[in-house]
Amino acid sequence: MNVIATIGLGANLNDPAAQVEYALAELDRLPGTRLIKHSSLYASAPVGYVDQPDFINAVAQVETALAPRALLDALLDIEHRHGRERSFRNAPRTLDLDLLLYGHAHFHEDALTLPHPRMTERAFVLLPLLEIAPDTEIPGRGRAAGWLAGCSGQNVTVLPPPAVAVNA
Repeated sequence: MNVIATIGLGANLNDPAAQVEYALAELDRLPGTRLIKHSSLYASAPVGYVDQPDFINAVAQVETALAPRALLDALLDIEHRHGRERSFRNAPRTLDLDLLLYGHAHFHEDALTLPHPRMTERAFVLLPLLEIAPDTEIPGRGRAAGWLAGCSGQNVTVLPPPAVAVNA
């Protein structure tokens, strides 16, 4: 049975926009998984450890036959291939992939909590999520749109789409 999963993407090292774009393509190549839609790219100020470059963020939705743990493992593998190092909490990173939602799942097990426990506190998650799925319900927490007001003051801006070269 396929499930719609929502994934947060972020990067702030080694051409972060390209890192996010490459990761979106990789999501579409996961076994039993296809990319349904993704948000624009957003720039956001770092949270927690602030002495680092701004982040590029996006949110994607995939339809997947992978179980939540298998999907998380696949996301961690993509991060590893992009050179992700976990030197300390909120450290700069080449790529961060967070499993935000998995259908209507609401549970906690070792290293996996669904929905993602901090997604309602982060404008860099909520803004791109609401762009692609404005009616999103967060299991156990209500409408995603209702949480955005609590993120006021967070510096998040949508980036313009890349310019397309036209050959004459």
